[in-house]
Amino acid sequence: MISMTKGNAAESLDVRITELEMTAPPKQSLPVPVNIQTAIMRVPEIPLPFYRFLYLQVGKRWNWVDRLRMSDTDLAGVLHDKRNTVTVLYVNGAPAGFFELLQVDEDTVELSHFGMFEHALGLGLGKWFLLQTLYAAWSSNPKIVRVATNTLDHPRALQLYQRFGFSPVSTHDAKVLPLTDDELLAFARGL
Repeated sequence: MISMTKGNAAESLDVRITELEMTAPPKQSLPVPVNIQTAIMRVPEIPLPFYRFLYLQVGKRWNWVDRLRMSDTDLAGVLHDKRNTVTVLYVNGAPAGFFELLQVDEDTVELSHFGMFEHALGLGLGKWFLLQTLYAAWSSNPKIVRVATNTLDHPRALQLYQRFGFSPVSTHDAKVLPLTDDELLAFARGL
């Protein structure tokens, strides 16, 4: 979720990364919030422009940069790997978030990306959507589900992951080089 760079230290942001693991499926259930139409759809062979749109809409405010800086060839290699899945949340007919899972091996699934668009925040969907994400992660019966978060993510991300059964296993420091205005403009033109 973050770009570790050796770029100009004055421009880069210091982050603390927390790696977490979950060793059992969630036991809780949550109802879909009322008066909201939702759909969750897996997108096989996701088109790169659609993925970049999702990634930018969710990750811009959290400084997600890695996937935006990948070439089409490299990004297609990651996204179209049969071990990788992208699933989109729709709210009232419009995209509202996504999650991405990587089946690392038969015992390990990585929740590599999870988030919601700003227009979907405050509707009571966050916990429910994370729970649906975890159900999907556990559907292949792994022994471990992993996720990483950092100090640039939503302020309650670490707490929410722990509430749903993840436990921290390591922490380390890194640097993130935020998107420049020129990069943002180029992505806006390309979408």
